[in-house]
Amino acid sequence: MLNNVSALLDMMGTKTIRQAVFLDARPEEVYEAFTDASKHSGFTGAKATCDPKVGGKFTAWDGYICGKNLELEKGKRIVQEWKTSEWPDAGPSIVEFTFTKKGKGTELVMAHSKVPSSQAEAYRKGWIEFYWEPLKKYFGKKAK
Repeated sequence: MLNNVSALLDMMGTKTIRQAVFLDARPEEVYEAFTDASKHSGFTGAKATCDPKVGGKFTAWDGYICGKNLELEKGKRIVQEWKTSEWPDAGPSIVEFTFTKKGKGTELVMAHSKVPSSQAEAYRKGWIEFYWEPLKKYFGKKAK
């Protein structure tokens, strides 16, 4: 059913971005990098805020990103409403992160739905440049 919903949204001028990355950290540590403001700031180098409860609001990248936590399963899953200061008035997108233990690390899978088609490629690249690469460096330093 999720694929049918994604296909319908894509026809309505939005896209879903799906990415996966392996991180050298436990799922709980990766989860906390998204829900603990000081840790989020630690890997991005920018101010972040987070009220780590369902319904709690968050900001990232000095307020460029803002949203609300919809679902939180510690160390397993995060679902958030998400938008940027450049977002159209059409309403927020939805970002889902899942964290799965793989060997000594974590496979993080991200699905970012309701992304305006005109912005999808920029956000696809942005997740890699501003999240996955900094997270790899952040957890790489912690392992040493």
